[in-house]
Amino acid sequence: PDFIFSKGGFGSIPGVIAGKLLLVPVFLHESDIIPGIANQFISRFALEIFVSFPGTEYFPLKKMILVGNPIRREVLEGSKTEAESFFKLSSGKPVILILGGSQGAQRINDKILEILPNLLENFEVIHQCGEKNFEQVKAESKVMIRMNEALEKFYHLVPFLKEPELRHAYAAADIICSRAGSGSIFEIAAVGKPSILVPLPEAAQNHQVKNAYAYQETGACLVLEEANFTPHFFLEKLKSLFSQPEKLLEMAKATKDFSKPEAARIIANYLVEFLTGR
Repeated sequence: PDFIFSKGGFGSIPGVIAGKLLLVPVFLHESDIIPGIANQFISRFALEIFVSFPGTEYFPLKKMILVGNPIRREVLEGSKTEAESFFKLSSGKPVILILGGSQGAQRINDKILEILPNLLENFEVIHQCGEKNFEQVKAESKVMIRMNEALEKFYHLVPFLKEPELRHAYAAADIICSRAGSGSIFEIAAVGKPSILVPLPEAAQNHQVKNAYAYQETGACLVLEEANFTPHFFLEKLKSLFSQPEKLLEMAKATKDFSKPEAARIIANYLVEFLTGR
């Protein structure tokens, strides 16, 4: 190859070492504010390192280029009108998008179910609960709102949002509750939505907690570590935010200041220029 572009992971190590031995230039991209073990090792061989967060740890400053994390451009093309039709949204209540990921989703689901009637009295909810959890959450949600079935129309439970549905959910949401992987943070920022982040405590090198707090410093989100993510505290945080519309506007503005939707293009252009300039 003319160069190697690595995203890290243990599978990348042999290829990068081989490239270095053959004098092939190596470029690295790190998504999180604290690199994984593989990227920490690979960084010594990298000519330059593209990073997502200001203040990314471990790497030498002279090697880092701040570009952000590449996102799926399609998620920026959502329509609130399409969302209203697809999810059968009712009008009048703020829309909360809850994104349970593949790891730790059930713990978030349990907290949401505990306060579901109170949540639906105040908000409309699109809830991605995880495919393996769907049937259980569906059954438990029906039990939770059986005393007030009129609330059912405000609850939109889905196992997983594929890209075409996710973009419309992003467009409809007034606030998003998510884990704190870099991909999620940069997509949420790109669509300009305030968020409450609940970092996964088991994430390697505790990177989700560090990602979340780095993003919170911009003013774009609130962080609730899982130990503090108690149902009624979460509900009160939501009510408090929506009682301060100016606060939500400030958070939305901060997302745009942080967002770097052109990250993929910037990286590609840089690498093309490197090749043509050799």
